[in-house]
Amino acid sequence: MTNINLRYGIFLGPHHPVDEDPTYLIHRDFELMELIDKLGFAEAWIGEHHSGGFELISSPELFIAAAAERTKHLKFGLGVVSLPYHNPLMVANRVIQLDHQTRGRVMFGAGPGLIEGDSAMMGIDSLKKRARMAEGLDLILRLMSGEWVTEKTEWYDFTEAHVQLLPYTKPYPEVAVASVVTPSGGRLAGKHDLSMLCMAALGLGFDALDTNWKVAQEIAAEHGRTMDPNNLRLVVPWYIAETRQKAREDVQFAFTRWLDYQRAQDATRYNVPVGEDPIDWYVGKNLGVIGTPDDVIAVIERLQAKQGPFGCFCQYAADWADWEGTKKSYELFARYVKPHFNRSNVNRQASLEWLRQNNETNAARQRAAADAMFVQHNAERSGRRDNRGPTEI
Repeated sequence: MTNINLRYGIFLGPHHPVDEDPTYLIHRDFELMELIDKLGFAEAWIGEHHSGGFELISSPELFIAAAAERTKHLKFGLGVVSLPYHNPLMVANRVIQLDHQTRGRVMFGAGPGLIEGDSAMMGIDSLKKRARMAEGLDLILRLMSGEWVTEKTEWYDFTEAHVQLLPYTKPYPEVAVASVVTPSGGRLAGKHDLSMLCMAALGLGFDALDTNWKVAQEIAAEHGRTMDPNNLRLVVPWYIAETRQKAREDVQFAFTRWLDYQRAQDATRYNVPVGEDPIDWYVGKNLGVIGTPDDVIAVIERLQAKQGPFGCFCQYAADWADWEGTKKSYELFARYVKPHFNRSNVNRQASLEWLRQNNETNAARQRAAADAMFVQHNAERSGRRDNRGPTEI
């Protein structure tokens, strides 16, 4: 339905249970970056969080700086910087420095900050976060473009503020705004010609998918632009194994602990009825995939039917299974899901089908060639015997 070559990535909060060693988990996340780089994933978005225990990376910039040194092709997204928590000039400078250090393998994701514990600790009014995000994003784009800014608001005061180092990527790295249910992300993407990172493409977010994209398109049209679906990313939780039963067995490792973390943020979230299996409930509600590569393929096709073309399918990464199972899950995705949509095997499959259809003809030709070789060989040997003299005794 589209000529877009679908890319694949992950959104790494990360989501780690609080009973495991955090130092080990951070270094294992580096191993994960190396693995998906080798498997041909295109992107990894790294989150910023400061409370809740599970999502333990507070500085995606620091993580990306180290991960970029361990990988060759993977692009890294600040996914996302919670702009109300930061001075916009400092954010612009950090993004630009990463852009140079990675030689253009960094993307800048912006959001208002979704975990309420973060803003509560800093005394930031949640009602002001989206407005501050919009202000901060506008200013960061101007700074990365080389503008000198004198401007005062309730939360920053700049006098001839400017970046001393211009971006490595011209005019600046790709910028994406986070979008969940509200239209705020779509409005900013349309206004500033930015990419969109839809953090919840299933569940409640599924119903808002095409609506938020339409909002972005409408705002972009008002500014004389069109939105490029290549720059739309949809995020979905998934875990796959060879069979659905195996996948369900694997996620018994930590799936319920992950649900408990979600409910710690909002008691009404993932409210599984008493007596119902949490995995059955989760999959039945189409909130994520716990199954096989075919199940992921079906979800992507469902998203394409709802949204239309989009550029990147990202996994919402969580420690549902142990490390060995997790690695196998990514390998199965690379082996079976990627080639399905990228049409990597179209000619291989056509070639195999041609072989089947021409089986009798090809086999007959092969037998005829073999018979001819025997005839030629026998004739040559017979001619040599005829040309020899009497055998000496």
